[in-house]
Amino acid sequence: MIGIQDRKLVLWNIGVAYIAFLIGTFCGLLQVFIRNDALELPAWLDYYQILTAHGVLLALIYTTFFIFAFFIAGMSKTLGNFGPKVSLFAWLGFIVTLIGTVLATIMIISGKASVLYTFYAPLKASGWYYVALALVVIGTWLSSFALVGHYIAWKKRNKGQLSPLFAFMTISTIILWIIACLGVVATVVFQYIPWAFGWVDTINVELSRSLFWYFGHPLVYFWLLPAYIAWYVVIPKLVGTKVFSDSLARFSFVLFILFSIPVGFHHQLTEPGISSFWKFLQVVLTFMVIVPSLMTAFSMFATFEISGRKKGGTGLFGWFTKLPLKDVRFTSIFIAMAFFIPGGAGGIINASFQMNELVHNTLWIVGHFHITVGAPVAMTSMGITFWLIPYLTGRKFTKQLQKLAFIQIISWTIGMLLMSTSQHILGLLGAPRRTAYSGYNGHPSTLDWFSGILSNHVTMAVGGTILFISAMLLIYIVANLMFVAPKAKLKEDLVEFPIAESDKSHTPKFLENWWIWIGVAVALIIMAYALPLSDLIHNAPGSRGHITW
Repeated sequence: MIGIQDRKLVLWNIGVAYIAFLIGTFCGLLQVFIRNDALELPAWLDYYQILTAHGVLLALIYTTFFIFAFFIAGMSKTLGNFGPKVSLFAWLGFIVTLIGTVLATIMIISGKASVLYTFYAPLKASGWYYVALALVVIGTWLSSFALVGHYIAWKKRNKGQLSPLFAFMTISTIILWIIACLGVVATVVFQYIPWAFGWVDTINVELSRSLFWYFGHPLVYFWLLPAYIAWYVVIPKLVGTKVFSDSLARFSFVLFILFSIPVGFHHQLTEPGISSFWKFLQVVLTFMVIVPSLMTAFSMFATFEISGRKKGGTGLFGWFTKLPLKDVRFTSIFIAMAFFIPGGAGGIINASFQMNELVHNTLWIVGHFHITVGAPVAMTSMGITFWLIPYLTGRKFTKQLQKLAFIQIISWTIGMLLMSTSQHILGLLGAPRRTAYSGYNGHPSTLDWFSGILSNHVTMAVGGTILFISAMLLIYIVANLMFVAPKAKLKEDLVEFPIAESDKSHTPKFLENWWIWIGVAVALIIMAYALPLSDLIHNAPGSRGHITW
């Protein structure tokens, strides 16, 4: 059983995550009504404040705190309870991240940081907002070092052994995170903070954006890989089988380390300051990330079929009828996987030169973002929540709460389908992203944005409303599991951390030689970034900065 200190730390992380989730989803609800010209904000609040809060609190804060809660609980479960030094570092990381979060939120709400979660220069926020962002990253690094230290201590006690699969995947994600954060730390500390506080007059805009996207795309995999951990390690346990292939699972995570970082230029295909050759190179590397995702899909379907066949499923798809679809812990994650299929297909479009030009600054990107993060990542986190909190609190996941959880998952699915589908179609019709309501003074091209069934801002607002109701239901379930649900008195009522058995007997040990993979990753990063960033440092012009709100 997880130790008391580890349990408290995980619960605090989950608590902060869901407070951010509550505020962030409310801001999302306001957005869809503003874009539909159905709501007018008070004078002290504007659209770009809530747009920034929505992106930062959901995409950065909710995900980060929940991911570290999952990691800490899983590492404590698989490697043993944290020692005093590791626990101290983990608590320090939580506190520093929380301080950065509170400071950033204050800056956004006070109207001094309406720069969106991408904080593109030359838009300028208060210097304290960038300090807050730096604190968030520093806090996550402290938490990461605590987890790495716990892993190293286990390796010393178990020389020559491969670590448990959960621990291996956690360390893989942390390596990716630390390397990726180097870009955002460099631009925030050495560009944004001096510029925002007036210590320098201008900022190199193209360099700042390139360093952001050096971080920004692997950030997506920092969100996705914990979901993949649940898919690889938790799902087989829930369906009653072993991990399909330990070595395949580990190798897929190694490939994510290698190919998810040197790909940021595919977010900058429309920007003129980077030559087409470097954009092309990083587009090629972007498509390489598809390989471990397809490996994951293959492994998941193999797991489902093996489990279904064992339970008597016959015929081509007979295994499907044997899946535990009445278990909301499984169903939520299964639907999350299904959403990732169109999400991945949309990613291929976004990373393609010609097609990207059509969709780049439209609502298509917003729709894509929601069905790759708002569905696969968020719904996997929901599925984890339904067993992780009872595991930590010792409370029952009662039948009434399970029914509510099914309603919550179904409503989230319906809301996401309505909202993201309408956003994709509106994007193809040219509706812009990052804007409040705009009818372009009644221009004929905009009429389609407010008519039809799915190609309609009203449909987007309906979907957003359903999502908000679903989010409030989730908050109710979380609060119940934390504070209200009855304590489990019998051993059989206790909820366990579901980790599937993984056969490591045929797994090559070189897969856990981190220095090999870090070395290859650094080589790929140098190949993809050294020359273009050098050119931007020496030749890109600077900007004084603008505050437009």
